[in-house]
Amino acid sequence: MGILEVKNVSKNFGGLKALNNVTLDVRENTVHAIIGPNGAGKSTLLNCLVGKLIPDTGSVMFDGQSVLGRKPFEINQMGISRVFQTPEIFGDLTVMENMLIPIFARRDGAFRMHAIESVAHESAVLEQAEKMLIDMKMIDKRHMHAASMSRGDKRRLEIGMCLSQEPRLLLLDEPTAGMARADTNNTIDLLKQIKAERDITIAIIEHDMHVVFSLADRITVLAQGTPLVEDEPQNIRGNPKVREAYLGETA
Repeated sequence: MGILEVKNVSKNFGGLKALNNVTLDVRENTVHAIIGPNGAGKSTLLNCLVGKLIPDTGSVMFDGQSVLGRKPFEINQMGISRVFQTPEIFGDLTVMENMLIPIFARRDGAFRMHAIESVAHESAVLEQAEKMLIDMKMIDKRHMHAASMSRGDKRRLEIGMCLSQEPRLLLLDEPTAGMARADTNNTIDLLKQIKAERDITIAIIEHDMHVVFSLADRITVLAQGTPLVEDEPQNIRGNPKVREAYLGETA
């Protein structure tokens, strides 16, 4: 039994079956990758995991509680944070101001932009933000405006903002998309560090197989909304079903 349990989930959009009876378990304190060709249903599945979409059939349970029909802040309060494909940060704010936002929201349950100045003077909140920036190796960038940073640094900041909410499950949607190889490798190293140092489970959707095989403990392969295989990375590489889904090769 996993910390995240998906059972018999199906989702249709008109005549298109985006997900077809998907079942998977994400085990606690592991990195679970969900891969597949374009149109395989990966993003639809992720949106079901965070309550953004409600499946037509099936269930999604996190630590024994259903996520279906819950609002985003309720999903966060359950202990689930999501990193989007395009970094979602406040470009006109500094790195430090960005980091204060989720810390304040976790404490007060809401955030008002005009509250940044007042909350920044609270020593406990400021110390927490500074510690996270140190962990993310961004403390020297704390006064930079976020919009001026590289995509890799924006992603690093966003991951830090998610971690500041102290999630038990971190969902990553194509975290290295659009990155240069150096930034991709830095992101891999960061996620390895997070896995080693924190009591956290990570589920990742990713096209870059270098990223997947560098991080994943277990992999689920989707094709046309249907789960093909779930196994450890060393058993995925040469699996004929996977080769056919990705390369059109038959066994």
